[in-house]
Amino acid sequence: MKRILFLLTLYVCISTSYAQTDAASSKRTDANIYGHVLDSKTGEHLPFVTIKLKGTTIGITTDHTGHYFLRNLPVGEFILEASMIGYKTAGSAVMIKPNSTLEIDFTLTEESVSLDAVVVSANRNETTRRMAPSLVSVLDMQMLEVTNSKTLSDGLRFQPGLRVENNCQNCGTTQLRINGMEGSYSQILIDSRPLIGALAGVYGLEQIPANMIERIEVVRGGGSALFGANAIGGTINIITRDPNRNSGEFANTFTSMGGGAVENNSTFNASLVNDSRNAGIMVFGQHRLREGYDLDGDGFTELPLLQNRSLGFRSFFRSDPYSRLTLEYRHMHEFRRGGDRLDLQPYESYIAEQVEHAIHSGSIGFDRYSPDQRKRVSLYAAAQHTRRDSYYGAGDPYNDVPEIKPGMTEEDVEQINNILENNLLRRNAFGQASELTYQVGGHYLYSFEELWFMPADLTAGMEYLGSKLEDESGYRHLGISQETRNAAAFLQNEWKTEVWSILLGGRFDKHNMVERAIFSPRLNLRFNPTQNINLRLTYSGGFRAPQLFDEDLHVDIAGGAQVIRRLSDDLKEERSHSISGSADLYHQADITLFNLLVEGFYTRLERPFTGVKRGNEILIENADDGAKVFGINLEGRAAIGTTVDLQAGATLQRSLYDKERKWWVPETSEEEVLDRVTPTRRMMRTPNSYAYFVATWNATRRFAATLSGNYTGSMAVPHEAGFGREGVDRFSTVNITEESPSFFELNMRASYTFSLNEETSLQLNAGIQNITNAFQKDFDTGAGRASSYMYGPGSPRSFFAGFKLML
Repeated sequence: MKRILFLLTLYVCISTSYAQTDAASSKRTDANIYGHVLDSKTGEHLPFVTIKLKGTTIGITTDHTGHYFLRNLPVGEFILEASMIGYKTAGSAVMIKPNSTLEIDFTLTEESVSLDAVVVSANRNETTRRMAPSLVSVLDMQMLEVTNSKTLSDGLRFQPGLRVENNCQNCGTTQLRINGMEGSYSQILIDSRPLIGALAGVYGLEQIPANMIERIEVVRGGGSALFGANAIGGTINIITRDPNRNSGEFANTFTSMGGGAVENNSTFNASLVNDSRNAGIMVFGQHRLREGYDLDGDGFTELPLLQNRSLGFRSFFRSDPYSRLTLEYRHMHEFRRGGDRLDLQPYESYIAEQVEHAIHSGSIGFDRYSPDQRKRVSLYAAAQHTRRDSYYGAGDPYNDVPEIKPGMTEEDVEQINNILENNLLRRNAFGQASELTYQVGGHYLYSFEELWFMPADLTAGMEYLGSKLEDESGYRHLGISQETRNAAAFLQNEWKTEVWSILLGGRFDKHNMVERAIFSPRLNLRFNPTQNINLRLTYSGGFRAPQLFDEDLHVDIAGGAQVIRRLSDDLKEERSHSISGSADLYHQADITLFNLLVEGFYTRLERPFTGVKRGNEILIENADDGAKVFGINLEGRAAIGTTVDLQAGATLQRSLYDKERKWWVPETSEEEVLDRVTPTRRMMRTPNSYAYFVATWNATRRFAATLSGNYTGSMAVPHEAGFGREGVDRFSTVNITEESPSFFELNMRASYTFSLNEETSLQLNAGIQNITNAFQKDFDTGAGRASSYMYGPGSPRSFFAGFKLML
């Protein structure tokens, strides 16, 4: 509470210091700018181009005729900027005077590969991708659409260094690996806020609808100091859609999966902005229904039943040209069920993993700029509450218990007692968990015209992050009660010109589960010898506190029993050191633009967390040695005008412990007969190579076709012992490490857009996901299967068709 009061006091002081200047700037000036935006090639007017007055919070989009009008602008010298996806950003210096009206027209040039896309994940301040001190990759709305991505997990597959994997046949939990590192090494942010905690993170990748996303910014490695020292693997920053004009969309997609299950996904978006352009709201919604999918006909699902509903909004209010208040709220409700007998109560099936989430999330932020465009203060607060009702159970279905009668044999009595014990276990498989995560903080930016040897931006700030996790489940001997608190202060200075950038910064974190405060340094170097050559070098340090992460709150079922994870009593924090270097090269030949990115990375882990399975428990402890992850990310792109766009990426890497280790260790002599696990330095479930490609052909302004694909190399996969009917069920009789085959998944989508009138259009689309049906063929079957033995693509061959109405 003291920190919150301090931040509020800081805000009042800064607001007071700006009050006199802002009072004058907020008066009615009757200064206006109007104009139009044209395509340089066709001469046609461009609708929905973003027009922004830099250094203020004022912005607008051109209407459907390509015209705009800005009213009552602040007086002074500014840069007026016009930007649009697929075009090179253009700017014009303007001198705004009171009681005058200027006409400023723009002509934009097509640019399929954008150097000047605006990102915030490099240094927490808006900057162009070309000038960013660390490498930021961007996934935009167009990429999500052409790859038929329904959720965040679908879209993340189309970036180098990123791989989304399914880890459970029953409940379908997923995790994102960045540069081969487990999901808990990465941080997922929503509008720069780390609200997805351990509980929400178990299924979070599939709970974030794609239609709420404007773009996804990806920072591989720990190059972004200001978002947290625990982002060792990297940062995924989801930037949600902002209201910029009055518009609406409604879309529906119907999918048939493998001929055995169907899915229906409906979404809507509505954007409203008032006539004064100082207030607006964007509302989004999704309703997704998917049947459970059984590949091999054994009665047990490989993909769970899903029922998902999402609703939320993002809004803003500007009290004057230099301030902006942002308010967001999201609600997500999801029910998922996997196993068998999905139409019955979970305790009436042989295997049931049933999870129901209710998530409420919100944030408020305030940004204020100074009229001289050199100072900016940001204050923010955010919170998310997650409630999960779960059932993780296996065994014989719940049965009525026969009455014990006189004259029964001991064998009959024992059988009745076994039924009683089984019923008790099945009833106790219900659980309930809740988690509250919250963040409050602020940062201050000051731009120096020159600091010692070149211009610089100084950023300083503080944050307080906390979470409260409660989990009461019958399958655990004891419930979980974990409260984490982390107070942080960060400082960084970036010296920058068009050619050079030197960023030096650090972050102090005091975590309540770590004895001492931890300092995590960051150093970023950027060198642009020409506009088309970007060279970067990054070093970062980080840590992970000894706390529960999302994978620790998921329950595997193997051999008809729950497998839970437990933290060792003497678990210490894990430390990391990361180095990366990249070359981002561009070349244009006539109308064809080429882009090649080469990035090398190396991460050293000290005291890494590792899980060793003993019986039906996985104990998380510090390894007595270290580990390293290293490799190369490659990405290429060729754009032939705006007609053909080819994009491809590949990752070649290794993930190794310093010493050989086993993922399962027998505890008793009886368990030794199950031990076929070979010691290895390899990290499990980390292929040495994986890749993607996306090729889009815009044949006309109305028709487009996309071919995309993913390649996943072979990997080591733990296969736990199960049981079943010999000759009928497929299962492993021992614990063993399997070598998976490689997979190539090919997808196709085509769309045609009809113009219904000047402001309304209708798009029809259809396609095939996983044309090659590259899907795991050796799933365990039957009630005694190991649900975690899962690898490869997330769904079988699927056919889809849909429409999108745009207003």
